[in-house]
Amino acid sequence: MKSQIVYFIRVVIARAYVRIIGAQRELSWIIGDTLLPFLSVAAYIYVYKAMNAPPEYTGFVVLGGILVTFWIHMIWSMGMQFFWEKEMGNLALFLMSPLPRPALLLGMALGGMVMTGSRALIIYIASRLMFDVTFSISDPWLIVWISFATLVALYGVGMMMSSLFFLAGRGVFHSMQLMMEPVFFLGGFYFPVKQLGMITATAAAAIIPITLGLDALRQTMFTTIDTGLFDPHTEMWWLFGMGAVFLYAAIIIIDKLEAIGRRDGKLILKND
Repeated sequence: MKSQIVYFIRVVIARAYVRIIGAQRELSWIIGDTLLPFLSVAAYIYVYKAMNAPPEYTGFVVLGGILVTFWIHMIWSMGMQFFWEKEMGNLALFLMSPLPRPALLLGMALGGMVMTGSRALIIYIASRLMFDVTFSISDPWLIVWISFATLVALYGVGMMMSSLFFLAGRGVFHSMQLMMEPVFFLGGFYFPVKQLGMITATAAAAIIPITLGLDALRQTMFTTIDTGLFDPHTEMWWLFGMGAVFLYAAIIIIDKLEAIGRRDGKLILKND
């Protein structure tokens, strides 16, 4: 039992190491993951300033811009990972090896969190220097737990999507593009999601974890204005529940689709 646990941990570390180190070798990815989201943040900040909106809205936009980097990474580096591995011819090697599939997915997620966290930090520092964003934090530990719950739920979605696209063809790129803007809108990245109305906002929160995460973080980091959807403690536990469901679903789906891939011979990329 002990040797299995050690092996599991080694697989997680090995997969995370490749993702962290490999990302630092491609500088264009760093620019794309930081500069482009920051430009969107700056545009919305100038809009709010022109409208003489409360200064808290500037912080709302910065926080949304930070989480945009995690969403983009989850879509393209988690959801698409197995498709890219299949395209490069590595997927069959992964699946023929005795490594545990959950460890592979967990390593991808942990490596992605570290890599994307550095991008998010750059966006925060730039926003703080250029726009003098301030936060009125009431409970630092609650913020830590909400952030952790948000990442668990978000990367749970990424693991599940990676499994769902396991046998996908090139048409998956169009699906990824279609998901971007609706999630930006329903997630409330640049405005309080409560403005969508309770029914629409609740429906979005039920399927998009980043909606709840953003709302909870805004309530705990900007206490001078009330724009919350639900109590942040409730949203935190809701996020942990969603994360558990997504992680379990990811493991089940990848096992099922691996069996289908082996049976139908779809572990390598075909022209489609």
